[in-house]
Amino acid sequence: MSLTLPFLFALSAPGLHGDALYAAGMAFVGLVVLVGVVALTRQGQRPYSATVFYLLLGVLASVGLHVAGVVQLDPLGDHVVFQRITEVALVVAVFGAGLSVEHRVRRYSRSLVVLLLVVVMPLTILAIAAYGMVAMGLPVGAAVLLGAVLAPTDPVLAGDLGLGPPGSELRGEPRFSLHTEAAANDGLASPFVLLGLFVAGRGGTGWLGRWVLLDLLYGVGVALIVGIGLGFLAAEVTERARARGLLSPGLDGFLAPAWAVIIYAAAQSIGTYGLLAVFLAGITFTRRDRGHQLNERFHHGSELTGRLFEMAILLLLGASLTLSGLGQPGVSGWLLAPLVIVVLRPALVWLVCLGGPLGSRGRLFLGFFGVRGVAAVYYATVVVSSHQLSPALTSRVVWTTLVCVSVSVLVHGVTAGPLSRHWLTEHVPAARSPERAGRAHRGAGPPPGPAARA
Repeated sequence: MSLTLPFLFALSAPGLHGDALYAAGMAFVGLVVLVGVVALTRQGQRPYSATVFYLLLGVLASVGLHVAGVVQLDPLGDHVVFQRITEVALVVAVFGAGLSVEHRVRRYSRSLVVLLLVVVMPLTILAIAAYGMVAMGLPVGAAVLLGAVLAPTDPVLAGDLGLGPPGSELRGEPRFSLHTEAAANDGLASPFVLLGLFVAGRGGTGWLGRWVLLDLLYGVGVALIVGIGLGFLAAEVTERARARGLLSPGLDGFLAPAWAVIIYAAAQSIGTYGLLAVFLAGITFTRRDRGHQLNERFHHGSELTGRLFEMAILLLLGASLTLSGLGQPGVSGWLLAPLVIVVLRPALVWLVCLGGPLGSRGRLFLGFFGVRGVAAVYYATVVVSSHQLSPALTSRVVWTTLVCVSVSVLVHGVTAGPLSRHWLTEHVPAARSPERAGRAHRGAGPPPGPAARA
């Protein structure tokens, strides 16, 4: 049986013979691109996100596949397709997210991001794992994997809620923390996924020392070094090539995805976490290019590439949904989605924000908009390719993940516009202005408030 991508479901038909199915498939592709352009136009003024349209178009493609009798893309049997596409999408999105991080981040913003990464994410994994064991009847290994897969928030689908391009006015809390957390925890989720694989495949604790030394300390530590070093190198090489007339300014947008995948490949080749390295490289690049001129063009290229991957992934996700697959998580698996979105993350974020300058509306924004998306799909495919769970458990973990992602896309896509406007009436600066930073450097006292110094 031939394998066809869901949103190009008719390409397996012989196009030179005027086949009606082929023509219908081509028309659907054109419709997808048209709808995508319309949905992205003036998106900030709409009460819904373009991601909702992409997912619903994918569902429409799923119905068309079934009616036409064409083989659908199976998230388990064809997991490599999902894995490669989501992997590249994350690499580009994470690099673009790093490019948006300000030079002078306030102490409170840095502290809040650290709390989100080292407190909220591990507690989220623990809570989801406990729910998986108690409510879903999963063994401990599968439960830990489910928690690790669903813990990271997503920089691809949360892009409209985070920071704008470098130098834009869309700065400050809680956008900064949501944006930075979503990019960083994609890489930091990797050691926890490996932890779940060890628990599921080996049991016991004999592997724990190796996990701490190699998968946690080495993986994270070396990723930081590689990311910072290669980020500086990328900026230096690009600027020198530009100065010598070897690069056209109009093509800067294409360089961002190129550098992102090169840095990712370099980090992965030495057994460290490429996503984390790419994020640090983006931050380093932005500090090397203090004028924002090259950085803005790089960010634009990353954003445009990310939009294309976002559309493709959600179409694939929607087109792969089947009634039999959606029944795999059971009632308890479906209940996990509202638990994570409405209860678990908001409660944890609210607690870690207590005592800071972020008001109640800012806490609600940061807690509610922890979008589950491309990162969760990527790590679910890693679980499939590891073969550490039985086929039945693998199917349940993967389909529970896809259910949670689909619900998150719909809920957050519909509520992003109105709730953002309502909850973001408060604004806490995430970075000092250059003028104020200059006064502090010359000996002036720091600005008043608990987040005074960077």
